[in-house]
Amino acid sequence: MADQQLGVLKALDVAKTQLYHFTAIVIAGMGFFTDAYDLFCVSLVTKLLGRLYYFNPESAKPGSLPPHVAAAVNGVALCGTLAGQLFFGWLGDKLGRKKVYGLTLIMMIVCSIASGLSFGNQAKGVMTTLCFFRFWLGFGIGGDYPLSATIMSEYANKKTRGAFIAAVFAMQGVGILAGGFVALAVSSIFDKQFPSPTYDQDRVLSTPPEADYIWRIIVMFGAIPAAMTFYWRMKMPETARYTALVAKDIKQATKDMSKVLQVELEVEERAEDPKLNYGLFSKEFLRRHGLPLLGCTSTWFLLDIAFYSQNLFQKDIFSAIGWIPKAGTMNAIHEVFKIARAQTLIALCSTVPGYWFTVAFIDIMGRFAIQLMGFFFMTVFMFAIAFPYNHWIKPDNRIGFVIMYSLTFFFANFGPNATTFIVPAEIFPARLRSTCHGISAATGKAGAIVGAFGFLYAAQSQDPTKTDAGYPPGIGVKNSLIVLGVINFIGMLFTFLVPEPKGKSLEELSGEAEVEK
Repeated sequence: MADQQLGVLKALDVAKTQLYHFTAIVIAGMGFFTDAYDLFCVSLVTKLLGRLYYFNPESAKPGSLPPHVAAAVNGVALCGTLAGQLFFGWLGDKLGRKKVYGLTLIMMIVCSIASGLSFGNQAKGVMTTLCFFRFWLGFGIGGDYPLSATIMSEYANKKTRGAFIAAVFAMQGVGILAGGFVALAVSSIFDKQFPSPTYDQDRVLSTPPEADYIWRIIVMFGAIPAAMTFYWRMKMPETARYTALVAKDIKQATKDMSKVLQVELEVEERAEDPKLNYGLFSKEFLRRHGLPLLGCTSTWFLLDIAFYSQNLFQKDIFSAIGWIPKAGTMNAIHEVFKIARAQTLIALCSTVPGYWFTVAFIDIMGRFAIQLMGFFFMTVFMFAIAFPYNHWIKPDNRIGFVIMYSLTFFFANFGPNATTFIVPAEIFPARLRSTCHGISAATGKAGAIVGAFGFLYAAQSQDPTKTDAGYPPGIGVKNSLIVLGVINFIGMLFTFLVPEPKGKSLEELSGEAEVEK
């Protein structure tokens, strides 16, 4: 086989890091910032929704969302994201990255705003509206996964491609932080304006009617960053790899990239090798890319089970270290503030640094080493929390508990949470790249649904008197953590199916630069 990579793509591969690279990171990254904000901000306000709409004056505890409503509010966005990843991933290869990218952004802006509005002010109307629009918000977010990754990988040079795609993904951490900061700011302002007694002091007055605006403002705020980048997203030219390799317009690709790279590029013609036109369901695809696709989907699925189940023991940790007092000792606004503060501290200490460690080291260590290391340490720390679990939840040992917990999620982000996003954008052919990334990401979201809901039931106490309201007994937190440790270990094994893309051009990785001698 001889290397026949197009000149315009070679120019992109060896281009020095320039302003347009950073522009692409910001434009693609702001989509991801919005995704993370929208997906994670609802966990800051679920307790408030319970107090507002499921208040029972007879109960010694504040109102809380019934299990099926809590599952719906948290789960519909994940289901929408899964569907959006498959649909927009496929559409991105059919219509081009740029067109579909604009579509997902409009969807995110409209549904963010609509999520904060509701039909009526009764529990049923509010929750139905919220769930409906969060599903479609998730659908738009789903499209952003394959498109952001693909656009960045197709714009980047081969030397720093990993860091650039990781930087786009790292905006997820910034989005989670932004959610926390917005919730802290909004709840502080409302607390000053509408001081209220705690629930134990006065059940009715502990939730002022104005608190209804808090969750709406927090949820709707997600539309602002998305709207800010819309103009820039529409001005970006289509990626040269899509134009040249999928749309077969080498002349246009050369023209676009001459402008972007600010160099004169010669237009060249190239005969198409019919052998390289295989489809997704062909034997040739299976032979060339079957195992790598299995590696990408399985590792993302296993990682997200562990990653999205983190909320299970978050409440144990926050209560154990006193970051979140008992619900009865707070009013509704204070509760939002305390939850936001706890989640923001965890994000600052473990989640966000992990993302940026990946950005710094991915092109030095390679994807494979980082993913293997991440899964390994997640396994170690999950077991280290699980086996002596009863030791960690004693008040004297709570600092150790927080450190172990933080390290687990530091190595998720300086590990498979980032690499599972990066690799599928690098190893598949241009005409199937967005689709294959969408399939990998959707498998991940299936894992997220298992993690968020399967373990919500599994982690319930084995003692029926100690389960959360409305839940049947489960296997307990300790056993759930052991299962999660095993899942991480299996993720480590499946990592061996994933190739190492470090330092290679996209065409070399996908076999598109090959022609018979």
